[in-house]
Amino acid sequence: MSKPARINLPIDHRQHLEKLSRSGSNKARVITRAKILLLADQSQGQKHTRANIAQLSQTSIPTVSRICNRYANQGLTEALEEKPRPGAIPKITGEIEAKIALLACSEPPKGAARWTLSLLKKHVIAEGWLPSVGRSTLGDRLKKTRSNRGESNGTASPKRARIS
Repeated sequence: MSKPARINLPIDHRQHLEKLSRSGSNKARVITRAKILLLADQSQGQKHTRANIAQLSQTSIPTVSRICNRYANQGLTEALEEKPRPGAIPKITGEIEAKIALLACSEPPKGAARWTLSLLKKHVIAEGWLPSVGRSTLGDRLKKTRSNRGESNGTASPKRARIS
C-alpha cells in the first residue's frame, strides 16, 4: 500500500488551488497539479494515499509524489508550474525562415531550372544566415511554409486539392 501524501495547505493556498481547479482557463497540467495538491491536503481531515490520489487525478503515483515533494520543498508556484525542458535552441528563427522562403520563391540562379535544397543550403551558408544547415532541415521548414519550389514561375503556391 502506498504512503499517505502529507501536505497541510494554508487557507490562502487552498482557496487559490480550488479557484484554479474550478476554472477551465488554465493549462490542463496546472489544473491536474492543483487537484493533486487539494487531494493531498490533510488540513481538512482527508487522508488519501498517493495511490488513491493518483487514481482520482488519473495520473501516476510517481507524479503525485513529485508534485507533493515539490510543494513541500519549493512552494506552491514551483509545484504548479512546468520546469524548463532541456533541448537545443532551434537554429532557424522566424526571420531566417522567412528569408529562406522568400529565396525559395524567387528566381533560381542562372543555370538552374529551380531552387533545389542543395542550392538553397549553399546560398544560406554563403549569405551567412546560418553557419551550417542540413538539406532535410530546409525541406522541413519549407514544407511548413507551403512553398512549392516545383512551380514553373518559382512562386509559392498553396497545395492544390487532388481531383480523382
